[in-house]
Amino acid sequence: MHATLPLLQTSDFPRLRRRTLETLQVNLGYRCNQACLHCHVNAGPTRTEMMDADTLALIPRALAARRLNTLDLTGGAPELHTGFRTVVMAATALGVKVIDRCNLTILFEPGQEDLATFLAAQRVEIVASMPCYSAANVDRQRGDGVFDKSIAALQCLNALGYGQPDSGLILNLVYNPSGPTLPPAQGPLQATYRHELFDHFGIVFNELFTLVNMPIKRFGSTLISKGQFREYMQLLKDNYAAGNLDGVMCRTLVSVDWRGYLYDCDFNQQLDLPVPGGRRLHLRDLLNDDMAGLPIEVADHCYGCTAGQGSSCGGALADAQP
Repeated sequence: MHATLPLLQTSDFPRLRRRTLETLQVNLGYRCNQACLHCHVNAGPTRTEMMDADTLALIPRALAARRLNTLDLTGGAPELHTGFRTVVMAATALGVKVIDRCNLTILFEPGQEDLATFLAAQRVEIVASMPCYSAANVDRQRGDGVFDKSIAALQCLNALGYGQPDSGLILNLVYNPSGPTLPPAQGPLQATYRHELFDHFGIVFNELFTLVNMPIKRFGSTLISKGQFREYMQLLKDNYAAGNLDGVMCRTLVSVDWRGYLYDCDFNQQLDLPVPGGRRLHLRDLLNDDMAGLPIEVADHCYGCTAGQGSSCGGALADAQP
């Protein structure tokens, strides 16, 4: 795999500083039942990196110490971690909102037959990968048969109340382009998703998040192999919108890797760009220290969060640009 960090570090991206911490985003490990082309984590079935029990036990302690309002669990497929359900229950017991970044097909993996019921019982917010409403496009990006399984999973979640009016069970979908382009405007695409998924499959959901593909890991390496890396970076820079700087997720979120080390975002985690300072900060440091005011480590990939409508873990940052 081609290394992308050397192509990103010389950067003129604006300097940023943190605000009050609100969200703990934890990568429980890189094992996944899929191996998607766009994956910035390079996750897959053969990855073995998983958070150990001692580090997992620090998560609810850090949530309580910093009085955080959101725990955002990611991977890989976070549900494959044996401690996933334990940490979900510990967080919800604290009154913390839990987000599960779910690839949908995980609901049909052996041992996960009751996963959807568990998530509903714990009132977990689901952010589900659904890169298109077309079977051909989804299977091309994620593998044969993924679309049909994803549709079945969404129907299962709807039956439990997810995405239904007044249920309080939030089901958000995620779109990302299949290649080196910016996503279309989030609002109109969301309307199209609603129409296509309901008319053809009876599926409802709350919101659609549009995400920009980051030029790192598997996707970045593919760009280099195809000679498209510089062109894609230029696309991101040409569409830079300064107004998006105020809402980038790194201002109020900290990303935790499977070892417990802290990063300004999940993308910096995958590039091994730790929170700036004289030493590597760890999850245990959050038991005593507030990160407000610390500088944020930036590089050229940060243009991916500020191009066009912007991109964050919660989708676009701004209304469609004129």
